[in-house]
Amino acid sequence: MFKKILIANRGEIACRVIRTAKKLGIATVAVYSDADRDAMHVRLADEAVHIGPSPSSQSYIVIDKILEAIRKTGADAVHPGYGFLSENAAFAEALEKEGVAFIGPPVKAIEAMGDKITSKKLAAKAGVSTVPGHMGLIEDADEAARIASSIGFPVMIKASAGGGGKGMRIAWNEREAREGFQSSKNEAKSSFGDDRIFIEKFVTEPRHIEIQVLGDKHGNTLYLGERECSIQRRNQKVIEEAPSPFLDETTRRAMGEQAVALAKAVGYHSAGTVEFIVDAERNFYFLEMNTRLQVEHPVTELVTGLDLVEQMIRVAAGEKLSFTQDDVKLEGWAIESRLYAEDPYRNFLPSIGRLTRYRPPEEGRQDDDTVIRNDTGVFEGGEISMYYDPMIAKLCAWGPDRAQAVEAMAKALDAFEVEGIGHNLPFLSAVMQQERFREGRLTTAYIAEEFTDGFQGVTPDDASAMKLAAVAVTVNQALQERASQISGTIGNHRRIVGHGWVASLAEREFQMTSGVSADGAYVRFADERAISVASDWVPGRTLATFNIDNQPMTVKVDLVGTGIRLRWRGIDVVARVRSPRVAELARLMPKKLPPDTSKMLLCPMPGVVTSITVKAGDTVEAGQSLAVVEAMKMENILRAEKRATVKRVAIAAGASLAVDELIMEFE
Repeated sequence: MFKKILIANRGEIACRVIRTAKKLGIATVAVYSDADRDAMHVRLADEAVHIGPSPSSQSYIVIDKILEAIRKTGADAVHPGYGFLSENAAFAEALEKEGVAFIGPPVKAIEAMGDKITSKKLAAKAGVSTVPGHMGLIEDADEAARIASSIGFPVMIKASAGGGGKGMRIAWNEREAREGFQSSKNEAKSSFGDDRIFIEKFVTEPRHIEIQVLGDKHGNTLYLGERECSIQRRNQKVIEEAPSPFLDETTRRAMGEQAVALAKAVGYHSAGTVEFIVDAERNFYFLEMNTRLQVEHPVTELVTGLDLVEQMIRVAAGEKLSFTQDDVKLEGWAIESRLYAEDPYRNFLPSIGRLTRYRPPEEGRQDDDTVIRNDTGVFEGGEISMYYDPMIAKLCAWGPDRAQAVEAMAKALDAFEVEGIGHNLPFLSAVMQQERFREGRLTTAYIAEEFTDGFQGVTPDDASAMKLAAVAVTVNQALQERASQISGTIGNHRRIVGHGWVASLAEREFQMTSGVSADGAYVRFADERAISVASDWVPGRTLATFNIDNQPMTVKVDLVGTGIRLRWRGIDVVARVRSPRVAELARLMPKKLPPDTSKMLLCPMPGVVTSITVKAGDTVEAGQSLAVVEAMKMENILRAEKRATVKRVAIAAGASLAVDELIMEFE
């Protein structure tokens, strides 16, 4: 077994590898850039080596710097994680020459399967069904438009060396094919150092289902079931689960056996994933093979009981797999939600900044026999950088069946506290409540179909609004009673706390009274309906459990001026609790209107403006490109919403902007 492993990665996956290495008694080495000097993976490792400036192109993907760190620390093995150099054949080859073990597949397998164009040709040769497309390299945007037209729109434009949604665009016409080609090419070059692009037919309404394979160096190759990864946004997975709610045992076996056959054809060992597109009739088509550990591997670990990182280490050390295909059993159901640093209310644009509060839910087995796991690489007080992927954590829930796993995930999301940056927790919570998701009717178009106008938050129904109103009155009552107990007041001027209240939230108003009976505290509505309320909330607590009619609710509570902000199940409302007289006067107050920004182009995210495509005096049409902003390795094209004339361009290309900074004005 190895004595010291260097992790050629950062963030969550570096922390994940360190955990398993420690369990096996293996020393670990972290590498870090300027931006990651105080990162969690640096703190957890036994040793840490600085490898350069913040951009990954100057640090994490520079092979010579990783080799230098290996020599400096004497590491005898390297785990590449995912992304960065994990599927770089030149890196694996360099390690081999250095006499250092690569905890991953052989170089030839990486070359054959890591390149999407080559892998599709090999799959077709092996008789695997593939999606129609143009596997040759494409020289320019005009050629891309011609090829896309010949294949038939819509098409998927992909970076040959891509992954993680980088360098991918869907084009529905020739104009989008040209623009998509250039953006994919730029992203591919900056993310992978390889700007080769290919095009294939985009299969509408597909499911994205992948098979986990595992092989050793002694010819043993197994499949460990499948993962459903259909819920994606901008071609990047958001929610994954194992097993798939769609597959039957026959299809699962067929896909698994085909994945194993493909792996054996290239002499594969270590953990890998074969991805398929599956249509409504359960026909499946080879998409690509990822010759590395997948981001979503925890759901496979939860249903199989295996530690895939441990298996990778043991395989790299030359050990045989200690189990057979017949030993692989799928127990229960697991779901993973990716927590991203992005603002769902701004079309999921990246968000950066300091985590002023970061409190994940309690991990481990819960009272209801479900299991919660949170893989993360950040900590409270840490900073989310603009240089890397925006993923903060991977929250996982396991249950004996799918319904229990979904409910466990919903509760865990309620209990997850993140402040200081924009994040997608409310969106993830909203998905967990959707009937379509709970029924398992998923496709890769799920988010686009269910959130046609983007994510606008969750509007509470009447039952939820009443529960939250009861919570608000309970919080207000506690605040009022605490204020009445302040010492030093004049005896005959002591605050008298009433019991009649008007709670307003989400465009609704509830007249309520609060009280205490022999059965405990309650609130009574104007229609005489009473709800029992019990809570552990005290002033200053930001997360509390409220038992409403004996049903527990974990609610985030913040005091916002005179209001009470409540967040639960994707709902985010500010409730105002007033006495009947104050409520009557509040109805007479004029509403403040937001400022008019209709003639301005504001930067929707923190990032760097890489290009300005118009100038003052230009007339632009709806949909026309105005500027390109790069943030977290993704290019974002800002387009005109309507026909207008540019009055002034406020900044130049190369400028670093914060959210809502002015880019240009229109007449």
